[in-house]
Amino acid sequence: MPQIKILPETLSNKIAAGEVVERPASVVKELLENALDAGSTRIIVDVEKGGQSLIQVSDNGTGMNHADALLAIERYATSKISSDDDLFAIRTLGFRGEALPSIASVSRFQLITRDKSSDAGTEIIVEGGKVKSVSEVGAPVGTMIAVRQLFFNTPARKKFLKTVGTEMGHIADTVARMALDRPGVQFRLSHNNKTVKSWPPVSEHLARVADVLGKDSRPDLHAIEFSRNGLLISGWICSPRVTRRTSRGLYIFVNGRFVRDRTVQHGIFKGFAQRLVKGQFPVAVVFIKIPFDQVDVNVHPAKNEVRFVKPQAVHEAVKSAIAQTLYEVDRVDWLPPDRQQSRQFQKAPQIADPLSSYRPVGGNEFGMRNAEFGIKNGEQGSEARSQPPEASRPGTQEPVFDTAGFSALRVVGQLHNTYIVCESDAGLVLIDHHAAHERILYEQLRRRAAGQPAAAQKLLVPETLELNFSEAEILGGMMADLKALGLEIEPFGKNTFVVKAVPPLLAGRDVRPLIYEIVEKTAAAGDSPGLKAVLDECRRVMACHGAMRANQTLDGQQIRKLLQQLDECENPSHCPHGRPTWVRWDLDFLEKSFKRVV
Repeated sequence: MPQIKILPETLSNKIAAGEVVERPASVVKELLENALDAGSTRIIVDVEKGGQSLIQVSDNGTGMNHADALLAIERYATSKISSDDDLFAIRTLGFRGEALPSIASVSRFQLITRDKSSDAGTEIIVEGGKVKSVSEVGAPVGTMIAVRQLFFNTPARKKFLKTVGTEMGHIADTVARMALDRPGVQFRLSHNNKTVKSWPPVSEHLARVADVLGKDSRPDLHAIEFSRNGLLISGWICSPRVTRRTSRGLYIFVNGRFVRDRTVQHGIFKGFAQRLVKGQFPVAVVFIKIPFDQVDVNVHPAKNEVRFVKPQAVHEAVKSAIAQTLYEVDRVDWLPPDRQQSRQFQKAPQIADPLSSYRPVGGNEFGMRNAEFGIKNGEQGSEARSQPPEASRPGTQEPVFDTAGFSALRVVGQLHNTYIVCESDAGLVLIDHHAAHERILYEQLRRRAAGQPAAAQKLLVPETLELNFSEAEILGGMMADLKALGLEIEPFGKNTFVVKAVPPLLAGRDVRPLIYEIVEKTAAAGDSPGLKAVLDECRRVMACHGAMRANQTLDGQQIRKLLQQLDECENPSHCPHGRPTWVRWDLDFLEKSFKRVV
């Protein structure tokens, strides 16, 4: 007797259903996709007990006639593709012909549908994959599908379901994702006969995005518009000041399909490079339009994965789109909204320079790095590119220079010797001088030409380092690259090394913690990031160790130089590790806080 047997149809259907129907939210997704493919403009989702008792989706789409309704519950029956060529240029959300029969095989299933050419609708009742009845009923044009007692005949699958609240949360997320891409479609979600959320149709896509993400997010949303070689990327990203602890704030759509794709996600993270603190995730809604023959959506039965023909091109396009948008976001504008268009500048207040009496205290720690910072003791540094003329500097009576950069701010003083307090026409600005200086030093290090040795200052007393075997191996392999950054290190027997020279920005600092940190981070990174990423991490560490510290008093000259150099940075709003360099409180916020306005 043969050991191999053909499985019964009901059993094979249950196995197939396990790939398509993972939980109640999977059912909602498949039914919503069918409704949207049918051209629906109104979709109502009714759920009971987190979808375990009832999932009902009603739409006003094209509906089906009697014959099509019967075929719809047959496996591999679909109207959306008909040939091999269609499979590699899929334009619809559904196409596999598996969703309805899979759902019907693990539930008590009801289908009511009518198209505009039919006088009566068709009702089909299926239980556990077996058709129980087919009849004519009165029905409007469109389709209603009710899924009751999901997994009633597969108890092993049912016991893996989570609590009602958890499953309902997944359903709400699924509906929200669908609503994000279809602003012209009305969606309504109810649970146990109570409306959970309703999304009315809107003409402005941004309104739907803000509704899904939360209306408080709208002021922080920035539009993406990017195209390259037939690839169109659009959507909105939130300011780096708005983050999440997980990736749930990332919504990626490829040709109208919500997907989870590592290539695109990595491109988003690279676009946000150095604007996020480790462990934080950005908030973004990204729509990718790509020729249908350049992407394969037939990767998994759940249809939430894709494969690009040219993944590197997609990655670079996404990265560029995000980086380009954030570059514009980082162009600070201190003017109030009603003056940003006209750019009509008024005279600054007639006050004495509040920084004229500032003097460093507690030693000359800052002065040891004056050469690197660009300031000579007792004199004004060279003018930066964005430096306003003398007559227009803060504290004078002349009009403010036509710039919205940091140099245009009116400096008030220091808070706790850590934050620079500035005034703009729009409100109050606080600058973290350590984070700001760290950004300046990092970009100075990065701008140095490739292969050009960095300036190095010989140590009068070389520093000795004792490392373990693995650390010594790492440092030994990096000595040439570190020398290019101004760190001259030589072996001194076994696992001992001696530091003979350091970059000027590290003069007077204990260099050993820096070396240890570089070695540790290189060991943690491994070989995956490559030499370029490791060296960039070295620059970040060096900039952090070389930057002025918190609790350090700065005089007016030093502060103004810092602001000037911030204006020269590509990304002045974040330090190399992602921390913000400044925060702002607008006048309307301050006036509301003090109850001056309601």
